[in-house]
Amino acid sequence: MKIIKHIFALLFLIAVSNVGLAQSQKRADKDTAAWRYEIEAVQTGVQGTYLIKVWSYSKKPEVATEQSKKNAIHGVIFKGFTGTTGVPGQSPLANNVNLEDEKADFFKPFFSEGGKYMKFVSLSNDGAVAAEDRMKIGKEYKIGLIVAVNVAELRKDLENAGVIKSLSSGF
Repeated sequence: MKIIKHIFALLFLIAVSNVGLAQSQKRADKDTAAWRYEIEAVQTGVQGTYLIKVWSYSKKPEVATEQSKKNAIHGVIFKGFTGTTGVPGQSPLANNVNLEDEKADFFKPFFSEGGKYMKFVSLSNDGAVAAEDRMKIGKEYKIGLIVAVNVAELRKDLENAGVIKSLSSGF
């Protein structure tokens, strides 16, 4: 009987923690849907890789940290970024401003939680946020993380999916 009580208590704790994770994920998805972020060049990465700082916004700093990977990929595809001294800026991979809406059937699963975007991005410093990269602005946080994006592989994947034209297509 005592074992059964422990099992029920354990199951209850698991259920409660899953509800908390689901709520956190809903908040993260809502924050990402607005695509509120800034990107800046940090340094030149290894060939085919951009090393960028992504500033993400959320009421919870851990949500902003997690969403920085999605924001980095979204920025490389749709926004590009300006350069800094010694580090060139980059144009977005997509040259069609309506591409995200036109190819929503591709991008919705691509940017879903654990989606394909994860193959092309990694956090530097294991996602540790420097003190100067964590700011409280009103009721939300602005979190800056340095992210590496494998642009060569991302471009190849988008070209193979027919989402963007290849550089060799002449368009």
